[in-house]
Amino acid sequence: MFGRVLTAMVTPFNERLELDLSRLQALIDHLIETGTTALVVAGTTGESPVLTHDEKLALFDASVRLARGRVPVIAGTGLNSTQASVELTKEVDALGVQGFLFVAPYYNKPSQEGLYRHFEALAAATDKPTILYNIPARTGVNIDPQTVIRLSTIQNIVGVKESSGDLTQVSRILEGTDDDFIVYSGDDKMTLPILALGGHGVVSVASHVVGTRMARLVDAFFEGDLKQAREQHHALLPLFEELFRAPNPAPVKSALAMLGLSVGGVRLPLVDLTPAQRTELRRQLSEVVLLPSFH
Repeated sequence: MFGRVLTAMVTPFNERLELDLSRLQALIDHLIETGTTALVVAGTTGESPVLTHDEKLALFDASVRLARGRVPVIAGTGLNSTQASVELTKEVDALGVQGFLFVAPYYNKPSQEGLYRHFEALAAATDKPTILYNIPARTGVNIDPQTVIRLSTIQNIVGVKESSGDLTQVSRILEGTDDDFIVYSGDDKMTLPILALGGHGVVSVASHVVGTRMARLVDAFFEGDLKQAREQHHALLPLFEELFRAPNPAPVKSALAMLGLSVGGVRLPLVDLTPAQRTELRRQLSEVVLLPSFH
């Protein structure tokens, strides 16, 4: 439905940190040309907490228009208010996106029953396919395997982006759900281990800069070339870690600039990389991709 290498797309800003849709076409074209099979817009990497309601609508609308049907656009409309998220989902549904990503409610710390009812309400707000997003390090709450399994019986909840880092949890989800329920790795460095357990692919940050290598890793695994998959994993692992050495998406935005694709900085409370951090990132990036000489 969405392919195997989805990109959690950054949101481009100008020098004044205003939403810059003029930079979006080059970014989307670059991602599609380097192996991205679907665009996840306004997720964690898209700095969704610091985007206004109107900015999100403009970003979703432009992403659908500029993707031109080449790949699906998945809108991140999960909020920590169920009602507000339902209303946003209905509004965005009319813009022509192909799917939705719903992050677990942050800060509220709901019970598992509260999580179930929250996602049930969001899924009912659209007939488009929806993906759960579990990232407890950011939200403060884990969507337990039994809750994911229970939610998987709702017709248009088709998968989960798992960023818990817990392979036992991933295993239990895969064991307890039907074969057509999709589990995506939400962390680049966990891609190969999750594929080995039965996962479908990755919602990637690194694919902004090493998309062809990410596609090669995933394709090699499904072609049965485990040696090639492992080689790609080991070669890319230092970069995977460097892209999260500072809070995401500051490193990947800096890495894109090193490739000659400027998408601006990050909004407060995030801050740009220090000179020392940029130097180390450039070193790691240059190990796996040819950087333009003028950078």
